[in-house]
Parts: sequence; structure tokens; C-alpha cells
Amino acid sequence: MGAHELAVRWAEALEGAVAPTLTRTQVERLLDGFGDRLIAAVQGTEDMAVAREAARALVAANYRDPLAVHRSVLVLCKDLVTDACPDPACADYWPVRDRAIELAAEFAAEFTAGLRNAALAEQETTLTAAMTAAQEADARRQLSEARFQAIFEGASVGIGTVDITTGQVVDVNNAMAETLGVPAAQMPGRPVADILGPSNIGEAFGLFQRLLSGEIDRFRFETQHTKPDGSHTIIDLSMTVVRDSEGEPRFLVGVTVDVTDRKELADRLWYDAHHDSLTGLPNRLLFFDRLAATTGQVGVCYLDLDGFKEVNDRRGHTAGDQVLCEVAQRLRRALPPHGVAARLGGDEFIVLVESCSGREELDTVSDGLLAALRDPFDVAGLSVRVGASIGTALVDTDSTAVDELMHAVDTAMYRDKALRQGR
Repeated sequence: MGAHELAVRWAEALEGAVAPTLTRTQVERLLDGFGDRLIAAVQGTEDMAVAREAARALVAANYRDPLAVHRSVLVLCKDLVTDACPDPACADYWPVRDRAIELAAEFAAEFTAGLRNAALAEQETTLTAAMTAAQEADARRQLSEARFQAIFEGASVGIGTVDITTGQVVDVNNAMAETLGVPAAQMPGRPVADILGPSNIGEAFGLFQRLLSGEIDRFRFETQHTKPDGSHTIIDLSMTVVRDSEGEPRFLVGVTVDVTDRKELADRLWYDAHHDSLTGLPNRLLFFDRLAATTGQVGVCYLDLDGFKEVNDRRGHTAGDQVLCEVAQRLRRALPPHGVAARLGGDEFIVLVESCSGREELDTVSDGLLAALRDPFDVAGLSVRVGASIGTALVDTDSTAVDELMHAVDTAMYRDKALRQGR
């Protein structure tokens, strides 16, 4: 499978997502322009920025369905790896796979940002149109009110108007009612604080008071909203003062957008980008982010499985993957409450013990990790033994660089491996 075949496979995977304005042939041609560069990226000869370029191109082609991200990530993590390194037994397989995961993370991050920008652009366009129509009401009342009403009723985002002297709702559209979970007929004449409810008003209350007093002209933020039925949503709420031709405040315009799906997608993509797809453990990126954020004394245990290559060679990669998943589960169970395990790639795992009390605790953790891997693994009814070499380091993160720490545990691990092989 070459670059063109990859584009065809990708376009096929996107079938069923929200239809763009392009034909299937045009989609294939669009993706074909990235094929060779994506293959080169997983092979380490091209910058990862090509993934972000591909994401921007798909968003520009009107792919707005989260399903497009999900299927694209699968293509990048599976089909692209197969194309770049068809033989899982080759030496470059794991590096290619790791780069493919990083490539997918770059793609997902850019796609999410593109979705957010598109949604915010729509919101800003709607708000600007509503404000423009309202400000022209005095001069062209008949025409302006007709335009505003059309925008008001047909907008896909929630719009409401508020009396600036009383803080009471004047009118809302159906989209606003759906977002807040309150019937449109029940909102006019009620204070905004009463509609949002005490559990939701929070930060908005102070901002709303500053808006009514004239201290600020607008505010905007995201907040969790609890509907009257108890369900929760995430809404993007903005409120703006509308002034007449003499600069006097006339009323307030509020706009709400339900961003729950976008927020959940962003959270899911963040999780996928920071966790190993096979074992579910934190990956290299998340581990080093966690390590960089720690303070004080920490302990690190670096594990490299012994005998794992033989499992792959004799039982196949499916059996190897099963062993890796079981290793991850055993490491989780052996961790202290303040410990975190991650998979660096291949058969390499690492454990961080935050606020480690000293060498005695670190040795106890290390012994526990090795003991957890001592029992044989059941692979398709066959008993398989896989040990581990382990290197440990106890350091003060306030005075030790991350690369120095990793060099210390890496050296200790290989020393342990050499001793095991000698025995």
C-alpha cells in the first residue's frame, strides 16, 4: 500500500461522517497530497507538523463530525503503520508505531482547535448580526426588527435579550430554551439569576452585576450548567450591552452555545493522546509531563522485560500484546497510592513514586514490582514466564534535571540486566 492507497483508505474511512462539500474523488485527491509526507513522518524523515496541516485541510473541507477524528486517528495509528512498516517483527516497528501515535495526537489537537474556532466564529457572527440589527432599530425600526426576528428565531445558538434596568429576561429564542432546559414561555419577566439557578450563577453573578452597573460592556466564559431535570451541560455564555446612537445602554444581549460535545471530544482526544492505546497506561508524553510537575524527592523505577522477545518470536505478536496488557495490570496493582506507572514503548515501563520517603521505600516498591511479574502468564492456555530488569533512582527534582534522572535509572536498569544475563 502506497501513498495513494493510503488516501483511498482514509477517504473510505471518512464515509458516513458529516458530508463535506467535496466529492469522494476530491476527498481522495485532498488526502493524496499528504500521503507521502505522513509516511515520511512516521519513518522519522518528515516533521510532525504535516499532521496538523492535514487536520486543518479536513476542517476547511467542512468535516465537523467527531466521527471524522475517530476514524482518522485509526487510519494514522493502524493503516499508516502497516504501510510504513508492514512487518511487525522488523526493528523499526515500535519506533514507527510510537511516531504514528504522536502523529495522531498532533492531528487530533489541531482538529479539535479547528472545531472550536469554527464554533466560536459562528457564535461571533451571530452575535454581531444580532447587535447590528438591534442598534439600527431606532433608524429603521420596521426593517431592522424583521431582520433581527429572522436571525433571532432561526439561529442555531441561544439568544436572549435582558432589560438593563431590572436584569429581567425580555425574550429568548428556542435554541436558548433548549440549551438552558427551561421552556421559552417561562423565561420572560424572570431575573437571569433565577433562570440559571444558584448552582450555576457563580462567577456569572459578579460579572452580570458589573455589566448592569456599566463597569464593563461584555463578558464571556465557559461554565457547567445544571438543568432543572438534573442533567449537566457545558455552555459558552456571553453577555453584551447594546447602546443607542448616543451611547446610552438600551438592553443586554446574551448568547449561549452548548459545547458539551466539543468539551467531551477534547477530553477524549486528550486522553487518547496521553495514554498507551494497548495497555491503557499513561504514555511517555504524560509521564514526563507528570515528572516535570513534581516537586521534592521522588523515586523512579525503570523496567525492561526479560524474555519478552522470545514470547513474540514463539507465540506471535498477539500473545506478546496479551502479556504486555497483563504486565500493565500487575504493575497497577503493585503501585503504592502515590505511584504512577507508564509504558514508554515496546517492553519498557517506568514507575514514578511521588513524595518518596527514601531509599527504603523505593526498594520496597521495586521489590513489589518484580514480585508482581514473578508468576507465569497464561497465554492461550500456555504458561509463559517473563521477568524484568529494573533500575531505580532517588532524586530531588528541585535540583536534578529530568535527563539526568533518566540517565541514572537507564544505567541502573542495564546494569541489572547484565547481572541477570551473567547469572
